[in-house]
Order: sequence, then structure tokens, then C-alpha cells
Amino acid sequence: MSDHLSWGGRAMGDDRNGFPDSLDDQDEAYFDSPPALARPFDTRLLRESATQLPPRKPIVLGPAHTVTDAMRAMKGEHRGCVLITEDGTPAAAVIGIFTERDVLFRIVDGGRNPAVLALGDVMTPEPECLEDGQTVAEVLNQMSVGGFRHVPIVDHQRRPTSVVSVRDVVQYLVDAFPREILNLSPDRQSQREGG
Repeated sequence: MSDHLSWGGRAMGDDRNGFPDSLDDQDEAYFDSPPALARPFDTRLLRESATQLPPRKPIVLGPAHTVTDAMRAMKGEHRGCVLITEDGTPAAAVIGIFTERDVLFRIVDGGRNPAVLALGDVMTPEPECLEDGQTVAEVLNQMSVGGFRHVPIVDHQRRPTSVVSVRDVVQYLVDAFPREILNLSPDRQSQREGG
């Protein structure tokens, strides 16, 4: 097999820029072999259990905790969300989630005082969760379809066991393809600006 691109069984010359003469030629287009840069995505990665993602114990607070409590906990743990349970412990079922986006859109935009505002008043109640044992594909589906950056993982009684963030999924992919991702040109910003 050769490494050149063929259209309809004949090699394209430089004078034609590698493009077929007509749409019919496009229908007959094929590769004798894949380009050197093409590497198939290993779909087995998507069928892996979500437990393969970097494990993150959730920050759990109660509905009476203040938004300030939540923001301090998120900042201290470098996390983007807290889960809310009735008694503020992981032994109880998840009743809400409060995220960094909630801070921006519900607190800052609303001109509300986070020091006196209870999480129970601003949390997203009954967040969509996935049960332990779900796949990476199911986590990605939940994030994509729901527009979520964080997906709570719960047991069969809806007690929180972990939280998966978009950052966790990105790290999982970097770990799966380190050579392709980490060996890119160092032509990037040296200082982060924004999120």
C-alpha cells in the first residue's frame, strides 16, 4: 500500500491540488492507508467505568450553610461545586448542588449578600446524578445533554460518593493520550487569563 491519497483509484497530482474533478469522484474517494497523523480514538475509553476518572470526594454542606461557607470550601479545596444534603454529611441523600456558576449568576448578578444567604435558598434542587458504576460515556452524555460542568455520583440511596468535573474528564483524556497531548509545541500563554 502507498501513503498517497487516491481518488477513484488514481493518484492525484500536485497540479490538481489533490481534489477530485467532480462530486462523482468524491463518492469514489478512498485512502490507500490512513494519514500518518490520524489515530483512531479508542472507544474503549468511553466504556470504562467512571471510577477510572480522577476520584474526587465531594464537598458536602447542609442547606442552612451560607453561600460564603460554600465559596470558602470551594476555594480551599480548588473545586467548582458543593453538594447539599439534608444534614450536611455524605451519609444523607443529595438534595441540591451549588456551583461556581451559581455564584456568578445567582449571587453576584442578583446583588445578594452571600454571608447571610442560605444554600437552601439558591442551590439547584434535586440535581441530576449518576449512580456508581456508570461509564465515562454516560458522564460525558450527562455533561453534554444537561450542560453541566459537574456531575454528582451517588450510591443507590442517592448518597454522594464523588463528583466528576469537566477538568477530571480532560485529565483522563490527557492520561490516555499523553504523547499526543503533552508533546505539543510550547507555543502557549505563560500566564492564565480567566477560566
